[in-house]
Amino acid sequence: MKSSQSSFLKRTFSGLVARPLKVPYIAALRPRQWTKNFVVFAAPLFGFSINLQSLFGGLLAFLLFCCASSSFYLINDIADVESDRQHPVKCKRPIAAGLVSIPVASGMALVLLGGSVAVAWLRSPALGAAIIAYAVLQVAYNLRLKRMVILDIGAIATGFVLRAYAGAAATDIVLSPWFVLCTAMLALFLAIEKRKAELRLAQSKGAKPRAVLKRYSLPLLSRMENVVTTGTVVCYALWSSGPVVRGASTSWMLLTLPYVLYGIFRYQLLSDPQQIASYTDSEVEQGGRSERPEEILLKDLPILFTVIGWVISCFTILWLRHQQLIQ
Repeated sequence: MKSSQSSFLKRTFSGLVARPLKVPYIAALRPRQWTKNFVVFAAPLFGFSINLQSLFGGLLAFLLFCCASSSFYLINDIADVESDRQHPVKCKRPIAAGLVSIPVASGMALVLLGGSVAVAWLRSPALGAAIIAYAVLQVAYNLRLKRMVILDIGAIATGFVLRAYAGAAATDIVLSPWFVLCTAMLALFLAIEKRKAELRLAQSKGAKPRAVLKRYSLPLLSRMENVVTTGTVVCYALWSSGPVVRGASTSWMLLTLPYVLYGIFRYQLLSDPQQIASYTDSEVEQGGRSERPEEILLKDLPILFTVIGWVISCFTILWLRHQQLIQ
């Protein structure tokens, strides 16, 4: 009974997510990647600045990062259109499939990037600087960094830190250094897990890995994972220990640590060799599960419910602290 209910929920949720992607112009923007931009809401949530002004600022930062990131997805698809047409999966992307013309895609990218920078700067020079820094990072990543071992992972983590700072800039909130470090460590963890899954899938299927993957090995990635996982848990524990270490506003936030631990362990499970061996052909063609952190949040119910539980717990604790019901 529970299994059938779980399958029904997965089918329903996946259907709601996939339906808008049938429109080529929307699909070209890769809206599934937008889940990464929810990091911008960290500042108003953990600063417990719950008012219309902060809500508007956080929502604006989220939309601006969605526009900026989508502009670079369009640019990348335009640059790689010929190679994508030869790829068994990427050939289905709207630009490669000819569903969206290159001139139209170029215009969309220009409007999205230029508009996001202009609106961000008008809102706040700090927010504008964060969007510009993200744009520069994306240019550097696509031109060079994505082909440089270790630096490719660092660039991914930097993008998440910029999102967190953008949310803080849009809502005039100062983030704890521990929380910024935790964000960076968690982003590094996700990037390392992505590389591990890519490498394992390539090895298990006898496929030729991308150039940068040839510089990595599973033992190296496992050692990096151990360091980053430890750093993530330590930074989060220090932040949630309260104001005594310039962290959260209350040490009751330590109660949310189990959510973080479970989320990390669950994500590691999805990149486990035995788990990868059970992937369907469709999942392998799409790159596995743990290669796509933005889709895991939408499709893996245990992680989705963990994130929801973590947010509710954080909000409840911070609300109680705001009402001075706890210290």
